[in-house]
Amino acid sequence: MGLHRAFVFIIATSLLSAFLLTWLTISICVDIRESIAPTGVYITYDESGNRIITPAPIPTAEEQQLANIVESIQYILTILYSSMAMILSSTVFYRCKLKKPIHKLQASAERIMNQDLDFTISPDGMDEMGQLCIAFEKMRVQLKRNNQELWQQAEERKRLNAAFSHDLRNPITVLKGTVKLMRQGIQDEQTIDRLESYTLRIEQYVEAMSSVQRLEQLSVHPKAIALSVLQSELQETARLLAGTKKYSLSIPSAGEVVLDHGIFLTVAENLIGNAARFAKSELSIEVVLENGHLLLKISDDGPGYPPALIENGPKPFETASSNSSHFGMGLYNSQLLCEKHGGNLILENQTPVGATATAVFQLSFKP
Repeated sequence: MGLHRAFVFIIATSLLSAFLLTWLTISICVDIRESIAPTGVYITYDESGNRIITPAPIPTAEEQQLANIVESIQYILTILYSSMAMILSSTVFYRCKLKKPIHKLQASAERIMNQDLDFTISPDGMDEMGQLCIAFEKMRVQLKRNNQELWQQAEERKRLNAAFSHDLRNPITVLKGTVKLMRQGIQDEQTIDRLESYTLRIEQYVEAMSSVQRLEQLSVHPKAIALSVLQSELQETARLLAGTKKYSLSIPSAGEVVLDHGIFLTVAENLIGNAARFAKSELSIEVVLENGHLLLKISDDGPGYPPALIENGPKPFETASSNSSHFGMGLYNSQLLCEKHGGNLILENQTPVGATATAVFQLSFKP
């Protein structure tokens, strides 16, 4: 029942009850007053059938006063019944139709103001207050959805910033090594080309990252590139990132492949840098062409990957080992980039020690 109908029904019931009580009270009070101080005349008939009219006896002062009191009580009760009917109908209407919904809405508003949206607002009926509760529930759901979207956007921005800073670290390391060589007087054409190449890569990477909101939005641009070029770049990257540790490189020197050059180098730098960081003394780099895919295998003789990392895959903002401040952003970025290129990232531990990361790229990939 709607609020309007419920209000009319309660008011009508209360007024009807007040009317019945008033009628009953008046009847009783009139009878009492007539018994105390009768008024009017008495009509009787004699034996001959003649009508005899006898006036009522005049009441005494005390009887008249008592009759007046009964009459006053009659008027007071009549007014009291009407007032009580209005008060009672308002109270019943509030308790039955308004109290619970208003309390529920007030409690919900307080929880929403305290940033607590993990609750539900269930209506007690389908009247106007129930519809208001339903509207409040829809608002709460939308607020929660908006908060979740804002949180996800903040997490994506945090992840994007972490990936941005992480993936710039290796090119900057290469640039620093190149500048160091130039300060030592080694300024051959290869050094200058490397400086120009990595500067261009950083510029392109900054432009790409500034135009996306999520890592998954990075686009893939495959193009033909000679394996000899990849060999030279992997050789130079390993030399600069491995430091004093030994490394070996195996890659076919003839032919060309079609892939995104920037994505390949970013993944290679991440995996080589990660292997060099945890290797005890040496690491190996191997490129294999297999069934329309290019496999980049990076192995080291370090302590290996934690079992949870192999089982669950790399996650952003997680340490790769309890003894290192290195975060797993590099492996996580590499996995995303491999998947963007139609492949994946495989992490394995070797026996008795060591680890291998295999980056798989689909050749001639069409994004």
